[in-house]
Amino acid sequence: MAAWVIREERQGEPTDAFQIEEIEVPEPGAFEVIVRVMAAGVNFNNVWAALGEPVSVFRYHPEEDHHIGGSDASGVVWKVGPGVTRWKPGDEVVIHCNQASYEDPEVHGLDPLAAPSQRIWGYETSWGSFAQFCKVQAQQLLPKPAHLAWEEAAAYGLTYFTAYRMLIDRCNLQAGHRVLIWGAAGGLGVFATQLCALTGADAVGVVSSEEKGQLIKQLGAVDYINRSEFAGMMRRGDETADAERARFKESRRFCKAVEAILGEPPDVVFEHVGKATFPTSVLAVRPFGKVVICGATSGYQLDFDVRYLWMRQKEIIGSHFANAWEATKANQLIEESKVRPVLWQTMGFDKVAEAHQLLRDNRHLGKIAILVGATEEGQGKTADGPGAIRAEVGA
Repeated sequence: MAAWVIREERQGEPTDAFQIEEIEVPEPGAFEVIVRVMAAGVNFNNVWAALGEPVSVFRYHPEEDHHIGGSDASGVVWKVGPGVTRWKPGDEVVIHCNQASYEDPEVHGLDPLAAPSQRIWGYETSWGSFAQFCKVQAQQLLPKPAHLAWEEAAAYGLTYFTAYRMLIDRCNLQAGHRVLIWGAAGGLGVFATQLCALTGADAVGVVSSEEKGQLIKQLGAVDYINRSEFAGMMRRGDETADAERARFKESRRFCKAVEAILGEPPDVVFEHVGKATFPTSVLAVRPFGKVVICGATSGYQLDFDVRYLWMRQKEIIGSHFANAWEATKANQLIEESKVRPVLWQTMGFDKVAEAHQLLRDNRHLGKIAILVGATEEGQGKTADGPGAIRAEVGA
């Protein structure tokens, strides 16, 4: 099969690290499935895989000398391994990216995310979606929503299922809650915004342009804040005492802007930026409120004034992707068109390296899908429905 492959000796910029190679089609083991990939979704995790940062992906799967990335996919079941009874060749599926060993007891009563074997497929494992065929555990499969084209069905899993767990399960999001969403027009934020609207929670989103603000208002946000108007609140970590006082003053001003929109301080802050925004998140959330975080794109070494945490009895909640049950429940909302994918651009299979370079250079405007088995956009749609929202917004 044709596959976009990263090898350890050529880790670096995506356009150098990713190369097309001919690789043997994998065989399914027990409770595994081979899927003919029709479309794949692009995520920043395989920019990290290309760069070999913050650690090399080959540390996670040292038994393989190649890395085939891609943690989102839609496709057709091609072959099933021993023990698979729920799926058969020809089934149209989407794939969630959480893997864990069936032998870990955490899988059978606690949560697969707590299992020591837990890995993100297509990042911490090989055999991801940037190939004509991929290998997955049977529990990773979900029914493909019939009203979505292949590229639309490949454009939501990793970010949407992550946002679902963060808000619905970890924060018990309810009608009337007030929510602050960082990066609201990004891959996570567009789904957080829709989930707030669906549950009756009021959301204000932080964005980097007026065009992106209009997008999230279309998705159901009460309003938006352009972060460029509060650039001084971003934490660098090397501030002098005077600079820190100035930064804190800007954070205070930002919190007042959030409160002016929502009417009260937020009950929940949706965090994935990390170092630059986390001190403001802890400051902004109301007493007994929750800051839920799933990543740290600006840096993972966090420092903040902890007095605003303990004296006002706020909570910090860590969250990582989703389990199969959460992915199933979230996917049902996609099937019912209560939540919709948000897709910026669809590219051909020959553009995998280029697509990741766009992410690396921050020249993308939203989710990118890659056609693999599908030959043109729009294929795979077998039922009526609204399809994906197209994110035509400014940089």
